[in-house]
Amino acid sequence: MNSEKIKNSLNVSPGIRVGVLGFGGLGQAAAKVVAGKQEMILVAAADQKGYAYAAEGLNTEESIATYQSQGSLGYLEPIGTLTNQSIEDLIEIAEVDGYFLALPNLPNDFIPTVAKEFIKSGWRGVLVDAIKRTTAVEQLLAMKDELQAAGITYMTGCGATPGLLTAAAALAAQSYAEIHHVEITFGVGIANWEAYRATVREDIGHMPGYTVEIARAMTDAQVEALLDKTNGVLTLTNMEHADDVMLEVAGIVGRDRVTVGGVVDTRNPKKPLSTNVKVTGRTFEGKISTHTFTLGDETSMAANVCGPAFGYLKAGRQLHQRGIYGIFTAAEIMPQFVR
Repeated sequence: MNSEKIKNSLNVSPGIRVGVLGFGGLGQAAAKVVAGKQEMILVAAADQKGYAYAAEGLNTEESIATYQSQGSLGYLEPIGTLTNQSIEDLIEIAEVDGYFLALPNLPNDFIPTVAKEFIKSGWRGVLVDAIKRTTAVEQLLAMKDELQAAGITYMTGCGATPGLLTAAAALAAQSYAEIHHVEITFGVGIANWEAYRATVREDIGHMPGYTVEIARAMTDAQVEALLDKTNGVLTLTNMEHADDVMLEVAGIVGRDRVTVGGVVDTRNPKKPLSTNVKVTGRTFEGKISTHTFTLGDETSMAANVCGPAFGYLKAGRQLHQRGIYGIFTAAEIMPQFVR
C-alpha cells in the first residue's frame, strides 16, 4: 500500500495544503516527500508550461508520470492547465497554505521576482526556498517590509546548505563565546545530471571562469562536454553561498569567517564525500574546539533539501498563524518535524 493510500485509510486530516513550483528533479522529489506526510497534502504543482491543481490532493505518481512523458503537468487530465504564465495563473485560482519554490535561481533575481508576483497577487501564506546564492538571499532580505505588509511569511535558504547545515552551525555555536570559523563541505551524488539540470548549472556557475549568466546560457551539449572533461565531477571551492549572510544576519559570525565548498558527482548516486559542517570557536574557559555535524551518506541530496524545506514550511505556517510575517532564514528559525 503506498503512502497516499495509507494516509487515506487512516482518515488523517490533510492539514497543510502545499504547492510545489518547479517540477524538475527537485520538484518531483518534493512531491514524493509530501506524499509520505500525514500533516501535509500536495494540492498544486507548476512547471514552465503549465500547472495542476486539485483541492483534494494530487496523485503523485500520475503527476510525475505525466510530466516525464509529456513535459508538463498541464497535460494531467482533467486537472491540468497549459499556460505560459503558470505561476501567476496558479496563484490566482489555488487555495494553498504554503509553496515550496523548487525553482532554479538562474538568474540571481529570478526567485525574488517570483516573490514579487506573490506580493502583487494579494496572496497570503508561507513561501519556502532552498536557494544558494548570497546575492539572491540579500535581494530577498531587502524585501522584508514588502513581504510583511503583504501578509507573507517567507523562509529563505531552507534546503540542505544553506538550510539544515546552517541551522546546525547556529546550534553548535551556542557552546562558544566566540566563533572563529564555520566550514561547510558537501558531497552530492546523482545518477543522471539531466534530472537536475538547473542545480548542476548553478554549481557550474560557481566554478573558476564561469558565472551564473554563462552557466545559464550553456546548452545541454556544452554542459555534457564540460562534464566529459571532468569525468562528471565538479569540484567547488570558496563558493558564494548564502550560509555566510544568513549566519551574519543571525549575529553568529561574520561572513568572512564562513567557507563553503564541495564535490558533485553527476554520474554516480553515491556521494563522493560526506557532507558536514565544522564550527570552530573559543569557549568561555578559553579552550579552542571544533564541533562537527555530519549527514549520513545514505541520505540523498533530495532528502536533505526537501525534508528540511517542508520542516521550515511547517515552522513558517505556525508563525503565519500567529500573525508573524516578513522574511526569516534557516539560521533564525528551527524547522519543525513533519509527521
